Amino acid sequence: MARPARAPLLRRLLLLAALAASCSYYLLALQAQASAPPRYDGFAYGGGAAAAWKDAVLVEAFLDPLCPDSRDAWQPLKLAVERYAPRVSLIVHPFPLPYHTYAFHACRALYIANKLNSSSTYPLLELFFKNQEKFYNSATSSLSSPAVAVEMSKMASKAVGNSASEFLSGFSDSRTDSAARVSFKYGCTRGVFGAPFFFVNGFLQPGGGSPIDYNTWISILNPLVSQQGERIEMFTSM
Repeated sequence: MARPARAPLLRRLLLLAALAASCSYYLLALQAQASAPPRYDGFAYGGGAAAAWKDAVLVEAFLDPLCPDSRDAWQPLKLAVERYAPRVSLIVHPFPLPYHTYAFHACRALYIANKLNSSSTYPLLELFFKNQEKFYNSATSSLSSPAVAVEMSKMASKAVGNSASEFLSGFSDSRTDSAARVSFKYGCTRGVFGAPFFFVNGFLQPGGGSPIDYNTWISILNPLVSQQGERIEMFTSM
């Protein structure tokens, strides 16, 4: 699949600098306000297998549903997590990049799907990755925001199982807007300024903004899982 034309390097650098500055601002503002959302941000992957975070290696991924690099990062991450489950848990935090015009719509769509049918959240994310070109800036330049929401709802209804009109009504729900905003602000508090970004047990992994391949994930996770097994054995033998 051909990638969209890349913006000139200077423009992209300026946008990244602006995003980093806004993240710094949000970090200071949020710390000052000290207001926490009612639930931890993001979507746990793997159902019950992801519940006991304290007993597993926790991977957190900040992904933009309309970002080609996030798309390329997803499959190797998914395979690595599934290889080690339930000893590895995954949470994906939606992080809409400002230079993808309708990335915020896509992140809202994930929250709408999660509300209507929580098991459809990741299938919808994968649908966005598969059909990104339909929502690239060039493809939507002549469409209005409501028109894009309609197109996303038509696509999302295939994953969620509800009608497109029922899904579309979620874009009128202020709670999905608030949830997507919290996701972006939360990313900013973690120093995220691009996608994909990855944290393992709270520690930022190098190469933020670029995919991590499967073999690299194995090299990251395997030693941690091995140490975890040794720790569990030590405690059970006491």
